[in-house]
Amino acid sequence: GDLSMQMQMIVIPAAALTASCLTFFSGFGLGTILMPVFLIFFPLDTAIALTAVVHFLNNILKVLILWKDAAWGVVWKFGVPAFLAAFLGAKILFALEKWPTLCVYQLLGKEMEITFVKLTIAGLIAVFVVLELAPAFKKMSFPASFLPLGGVLSGFFGGLSGLQGALRSMFLLKCGLDKERFIATGVIVACLVDFSRLTVYGGYLTRSRYQDYLGLMITAVLSAFAGVFIGSRLMKKITMKTVQVIVSVMLFVIALALGAGII
Repeated sequence: GDLSMQMQMIVIPAAALTASCLTFFSGFGLGTILMPVFLIFFPLDTAIALTAVVHFLNNILKVLILWKDAAWGVVWKFGVPAFLAAFLGAKILFALEKWPTLCVYQLLGKEMEITFVKLTIAGLIAVFVVLELAPAFKKMSFPASFLPLGGVLSGFFGGLSGLQGALRSMFLLKCGLDKERFIATGVIVACLVDFSRLTVYGGYLTRSRYQDYLGLMITAVLSAFAGVFIGSRLMKKITMKTVQVIVSVMLFVIALALGAGII
């Protein structure tokens, strides 16, 4: 009803602003934080698709600010395989959507559905949260010869779930890039993945009455843009361990709720 609509217009832009600002320091991607917020209001496939639109436009803004610093050789070796694999991941997401419901149960008088696709995404969120937080994983990286394989993995999971940042960082860390080049290269790869998966999601979103979400998406995108500018001003070096832990706990709770069919 109207109340839920008002809540969306407050909660989603607020989440986009905060998440976009935090992504500059926390290591968590905008999508990792924003998708679960969309999930509270929308079905899973819509939530992933809407997140992709905000994520893509946000990354384009970052590319305009950072493109001069990108390592184009790395973009070529890593970004092109990621672009191709994201398309496949996105196709599989919509294929899983058609799988039958695994289990239905009642909770507080409401019917909860556990589906295969929700369980898959819940599992991926949980795994990526652990990966983002684990100190050992932070230090883990692969030799540069693994770049094409890394691109395939990062792109595939990006297309399937929208979660790609952790894997991308792991493979790009060993490329001997300084901070600016590392960030700029990562942003361009993320844009390629987003563009690829949006070609798949786009057809779906137009079917599900795109215009219904337009106002909400514009607000979310503008809020995320504001977050980019605030974040880039604060980028001097804030370590946000507490923020990371709070965000992780929240994401974990959301993964559990999603897996249990509550959202």
